[in-house]
Amino acid sequence: MLSVLVADDQDLFRAAFAAILNGQDDMSVVGEAADGAAAVRTAHELRPDVVVMDVRMPGMNGIEATERICSALPSRVLVLTMFDLDEYVYDALRAGASGFLLKDIRRDELARAVRVVAAGDSLLAPAVTRRLVEDLVRRPSHGVAPRLAARLRQLTAREAETLRLVARGLSNAEIAGALVVTEHTVKTHVSHVLTKLGLRDRVQAVVFAYESGLVAPGDSQE
Repeated sequence: MLSVLVADDQDLFRAAFAAILNGQDDMSVVGEAADGAAAVRTAHELRPDVVVMDVRMPGMNGIEATERICSALPSRVLVLTMFDLDEYVYDALRAGASGFLLKDIRRDELARAVRVVAAGDSLLAPAVTRRLVEDLVRRPSHGVAPRLAARLRQLTAREAETLRLVARGLSNAEIAGALVVTEHTVKTHVSHVLTKLGLRDRVQAVVFAYESGLVAPGDSQE
């Protein structure tokens, strides 16, 4: 049974999300929070598998709360917001969130998203991925790319190619087809990439790939 904490300052949204998730056979909402500080405090007390986190909340916002939770607990954070502004996407993922979705998703998509991040995978809406890439391009590098590029040398050629395909949004099955290997082999490559680069999950791997210059916006996906 997956344990979930729902953090949202709007009672209606919080109650709706809790009702949807409690209605799943494999989930239980163990707590609710109306602001970021309460989310952090409750997460430490209950140690849920997943925290469904709003961004705009009074006092401590969802970004700071996400960073505090991800840096101290094994709980995964799924960010849900009505706002798809670039800075929210980028900051949420850099804070350690494993997924970022807009609140207009269907109830089955919400439940699926919780399962995905609880399993250790990452999830981004296609529009969010596009905005993330556009945001990364606009930000000045200040020497970040060379430093990150140096870390890429830890990877084997096949691991680097796997990271490139992950950053292009391919699933494990699609990567296996592209590299003509099994999905198990792809999972092993991804695991090695995350370990060697000190990354939490595939979302951070996507950010790293673009920031390091391994993948550039507009790269062909063929």
